[in-house]
Amino acid sequence: MGTTRLRRPPAPTDGERARSLTARGAGAAALVGTGSPVAHPLAQHVYADGSAVLLLSDDEPVLARLARDGELAVMLELADTAPVALREPVRGLLWITGHLTAVDAGRARRIAVGLSEHHPSPAWLELGHGAVLVRLTPGSAVLSDAEGTAALAPVDLAAARPDPFCRYEHHWLGHLEAAHPEVFTALARHLPPALRDARDVRVRPLGVDRCGLRLRVETPDRDHDVRLAWEAPIKTVEELRTQFQRMVGCLHRPG
Repeated sequence: MGTTRLRRPPAPTDGERARSLTARGAGAAALVGTGSPVAHPLAQHVYADGSAVLLLSDDEPVLARLARDGELAVMLELADTAPVALREPVRGLLWITGHLTAVDAGRARRIAVGLSEHHPSPAWLELGHGAVLVRLTPGSAVLSDAEGTAALAPVDLAAARPDPFCRYEHHWLGHLEAAHPEVFTALARHLPPALRDARDVRVRPLGVDRCGLRLRVETPDRDHDVRLAWEAPIKTVEELRTQFQRMVGCLHRPG
């Protein structure tokens, strides 16, 4: 996949992008331990500093090693997927490296109850019924997305805040493409000439944040990621609507 880069527009910081990825819940997760097969958590929750609790099936081989050694060096991979079905759906990856430890049954139940209340998921109900909770203490993290690659320490993650639209964008962009595809035809006028004038171009939504709109431009030979910046960073949904209307060049009110 190619990435078209002209003048680099303003973008959220590395820490913001990483925190936004975790706040969205990340569509897929994998846990890799040295010498162990890949484990796929039934559910996970990542805290501000990159620490995480993971719900694992009782039969995951990594648990046997953890029971034997008491602590295990691992890497948690979180994949951030696009809000619509793209040819290449993963738009960002976050790898958190640290140490895995067990969580005692009583504390695990309290954590699961709290997460069920604030982050509802049927998976948390499996705790104690074929699944156990473990905790990841982070040492470092690496983010990779269309904006670049960055190494982050737990203190960097804890100091950053998620983008104000990170939990809203999937629903909004998915609805926008399904109900108003003409919007993305209109946005094509902002593309670099080489893409705008290419044949069989399809403009798709990739993401939205306080600094701008991200598009995936699909051409027959490869894909290109393009960022269109707002006039200035924004914070509210009303500001988002205003900036989007100006960019599209019409009075369409999204969402």
